[in-house]
Amino acid sequence: MTTIRRFCCNDLLRFASVNLDHLTETFNMSFYMTYLARWPDYFHVAEAPGNKVMGYIMGKVEGQGESWHGHVTAVTVATEFRRQQLAKKLMNLLEDISDKIDKGYFVDLFVRASNTPAIKMYEKLGYIIYRRVLRYYSGEEDGLDMRKALSRDVDRKSVIPLKRPITPDELEYD
Repeated sequence: MTTIRRFCCNDLLRFASVNLDHLTETFNMSFYMTYLARWPDYFHVAEAPGNKVMGYIMGKVEGQGESWHGHVTAVTVATEFRRQQLAKKLMNLLEDISDKIDKGYFVDLFVRASNTPAIKMYEKLGYIIYRRVLRYYSGEEDGLDMRKALSRDVDRKSVIPLKRPITPDELEYD
């Protein structure tokens, strides 16, 4: 049976094997610690029996006004635990927190334009491609900014796609 719980400091020493996928963005320890300290509600781990880490999600809440939203910084599932809808469960958890607790207008995430399996999964979860960010990943590969409207965005303004691609320096960081 899978257990999903809040991520804790000890998990930082146990989740390296989940990050081995070449499409998973990895960060330094201080980055993970910052998320854990500032947005603990947005950082969860999924465990198999025996406390084996199956996957995790890390995110935050950011923005102002109608741009107030949940953001998925990373979601990944170990190869041996894929195709069990674990990423869907983790995404739903972050969406619920963004919607019901923090009253966000939408959830967004960035994904490599070449990561077709992830893009298809996000689309099945109701995300749309909001805009393309040119050379977002290491100045080389384009990223797709995908969004899903939440209940507060009654008119679904947050998911009206931009007509042109943007560059990373045009992104608004909060």
